[in-house]
Amino acid sequence: MSEPVSEFKSKSGLKRILSAFFYSVDGLKSAWRHEHAFRQELTLFIVGGIVATLLPISAFQKLALVGVLVIVLIVELINSAIEAVVDRISLERHPLSKNAKDFGSAAVLLSCGLALATWVVVLFNRFY
Repeated sequence: MSEPVSEFKSKSGLKRILSAFFYSVDGLKSAWRHEHAFRQELTLFIVGGIVATLLPISAFQKLALVGVLVIVLIVELINSAIEAVVDRISLERHPLSKNAKDFGSAAVLLSCGLALATWVVVLFNRFY
């Protein structure tokens, strides 16, 4: 007996890759339009990316500084996805819904802490 397959399951081959790319672009556009925190973090990423590339540090350190900012964006997108699914299921207040949203928020906080710590260590080692 075969497993049921969603009608939304992706295609195969190049068509799947192209579809996945366009779904990802749609996700980024939606995050920009609907998620204030994502817009703030993307702005920080752009500014931080420019600063990191201009700093007199090694390529690896630049990668680390930009990489942790990308991690923040990734975690924010996952947090937004969790919030959207919880809200899709029900807008009523429930302890499990609160936990899911709080866990996502905590993940964003930890990724921001990692980004901050990385920037502090790299800049401190370079300039002090």
